[in-house]
Amino acid sequence: MAKEIGKDRLGDFFTTGKVRKRREWRGFKDTWYDYTRWLYIMKQLAGFLVKPRNIKAMFRYRWMVNYLAVPMMVDKHTQGLRGPYLRICHLEQDLVVYDVAKLLDNLFRGDRRIGNDKAFSDKVVLVDENEMTAVMMGFPTLKGLSRETPSTYVAVLLNQTAALHYIDVAQEYGLPGDVCPMPEAEAGLSIDDDAPILGACAVQCNTTCDGSLMGNGVISKRLELEDGIPVFQLAAPLRHREDDVQEYAAQEIRNAIAFIEEHTGEKWDWKYYFECAKRVNESTRHRMDWLDMNKTDYPQVFGSNLALYTETNYMAICGKVPEFVEVDRKISALAEKAYKDKMMMAKEYRHRAIVWGVQSHFYMDFLLWLLNCWGIVPLTDMLSMVNTDMIAEEDTPENREQAYYDMAWLTENMIMRNRTHGGYKVLLDALWEYCEEFNADTVILWEHMACKALDGMHGQFEEKAREHGIHLIWVTHDLFDPRIVSRQGIRDQVNRYMRTVFHEEPLDPSLEVLPDDHSW
Repeated sequence: MAKEIGKDRLGDFFTTGKVRKRREWRGFKDTWYDYTRWLYIMKQLAGFLVKPRNIKAMFRYRWMVNYLAVPMMVDKHTQGLRGPYLRICHLEQDLVVYDVAKLLDNLFRGDRRIGNDKAFSDKVVLVDENEMTAVMMGFPTLKGLSRETPSTYVAVLLNQTAALHYIDVAQEYGLPGDVCPMPEAEAGLSIDDDAPILGACAVQCNTTCDGSLMGNGVISKRLELEDGIPVFQLAAPLRHREDDVQEYAAQEIRNAIAFIEEHTGEKWDWKYYFECAKRVNESTRHRMDWLDMNKTDYPQVFGSNLALYTETNYMAICGKVPEFVEVDRKISALAEKAYKDKMMMAKEYRHRAIVWGVQSHFYMDFLLWLLNCWGIVPLTDMLSMVNTDMIAEEDTPENREQAYYDMAWLTENMIMRNRTHGGYKVLLDALWEYCEEFNADTVILWEHMACKALDGMHGQFEEKAREHGIHLIWVTHDLFDPRIVSRQGIRDQVNRYMRTVFHEEPLDPSLEVLPDDHSW
């Protein structure tokens, strides 16, 4: 039991069951802080479960049982952390937990099966999981809610097997087995009639791939034909870096806003929009500051501390929740002080890595494992390298027109989509530019076997890595389906490379092989 970073054998905490042997000792101050945040999570769970409608939902929807693992999910992203890094992680994770709990409560409040609050449901706009929620920035009285986020995406963060039933259901109904398991699970959820039913209307986007379009097609037909919920398909341009598509993109935003106004009776509020725009810009500036620190010898906000929070704040929140900007400021204050003090998250940094590709590292705390086991610093990842441009934030006639183009740009550059569309420059060439900017010697490249867009460029990635003298570690996986490649199977790919190519021994040998296939 050690206070200092890197003194514990973290692998010894694992058991062959779902939970670990005991909580980590981090010295009195950090252990007490971690314990108080554990109590906060338990309070959130208790506050959620005390409502009868949420208890009812626990028994109605099979994916809800995974939320009993929320404390374990937070624990796995804090292992080995001390001082400012522990606090940064809790600031982010605790706020995400709070926001998801609020999302679930709202879903069940309007759900025809559970709360059946029709007046509330009429103020709900359903949005798909991969959608940038910029079109909701001007509707202060409406709720933009995603059913897929808590039922499939977050559920898999809590329990790696959470989506398997829905993947199998989709395939039983004839959907192909080689499609990405993420949209397949979402389609299976709808086929299985295991999603809340609510909303005045829904907005879907031509998100990241053909698999997403397929899944949205299944979901939209059920929404429209069985549930009576009209759906708008927001078709963002694929060549999103080209100037000649921006007028069309802006018109799609206008059409989506008009659709929402028509079906909810609410009108676009420019005052509220520009309040949200200010928050979007401030969050963008904070993220750019964190990335700038990560280009130095003393990176501060990286790995899981950067990745999961960026996904939530950038795309799902998009300036609509003031608490996220408040947390941004606290994170920046902690990071700036740690940077001045030249603090490190692990006892040794051996390699500086960019993590690229369609990633599944949240489900198994992979980024912390890279750091603690092999001393590989995951400086940033593909999903965190999103928009860095400022959008118009002052309410003027000119900026009202510009706002449509800004919302279109945010939608075109939403997480994942901004790299899988737009040509090889945004996926291939940008990677090596980031390697140079961040002084990275290694790329961890997730090879999602069901992602045809990225897998088709395997040879080009290999060629460019040799050309730039970058170590390229391929990590094959199948995203939501751990039956194809297990957690240890993923780690073994890194273990082999580190031993055979770098000829290195792990910083913490107890982490090289873990009995965690059945853990949360």
